Amino acid sequence: MINEVAINYILLFVLLEFYEISWQKAPSIMGMLIRMHKYYSKSIFLFLIMQPTFYFAIGFAMLTDYNISAMILLFIKTADIATKILLIEQVFKKRALTQELSLILLAPINGFLPYMGLVLYPALIALSIN
Repeated sequence: MINEVAINYILLFVLLEFYEISWQKAPSIMGMLIRMHKYYSKSIFLFLIMQPTFYFAIGFAMLTDYNISAMILLFIKTADIATKILLIEQVFKKRALTQELSLILLAPINGFLPYMGLVLYPALIALSIN
């Protein structure tokens, strides 16, 4: 059974994840990149501050004494932010896209995609605590 502490961490994470979804959600990956680029172009620090689940993952990993599930969560969140930054740099700074990447970025995404983290990450949090 999930204990009270785990439920509190999961609820905090879900709130933070909903915040991230709210400002990043778009009908395509390019739309998401455009929304993220608005903040990234002002300051990379502003962009990073707007990723509170990343900081949650860092703190949570430390609180759980670097439990493997918490480290997986931190790795996924780190890879997520790194991928976003690399795509923003590729699309808006270098302006060097292959035709295949352009098609992928412009393709509509399933409405469920932005919410996938709400399924995966709480499970990792629960595994880390129990």
